[in-house]
Amino acid sequence: MALRLRLTRGGAKKRPFYRIVVADARSPRDGRFIEVLGTYNPMLAGDHPERVVLKEERLRHWLSVGALPSDRVAKFCATAGLMEPRVRAEQTKKAQPKKKAQERMAAAAGEAGA
Repeated sequence: MALRLRLTRGGAKKRPFYRIVVADARSPRDGRFIEVLGTYNPMLAGDHPERVVLKEERLRHWLSVGALPSDRVAKFCATAGLMEPRVRAEQTKKAQPKKKAQERMAAAAGEAGA
């Protein structure tokens, strides 16, 4: 059975509240889970102590038996010192100007500098 450490959503509309759970990878997001390992309340300030609450001993156990954390749960675990932070992939270049626009900008910078 493939286990995942992931978030399940609760709370009211536009007032999210998440539980960090261990669940079978095939079960739906808010479906059946094995154990609750903590909570995440994104509505609280970033430095608030109850924004992320983790049961560190149980998280260590599930990580040791091979449960794979989702990206967000891996970030929480890395912040708590339970695992190494994941390497972030290089961002795409979609937001940058296209080739001709870059050439025009370089030419304009060359004229302004000359």
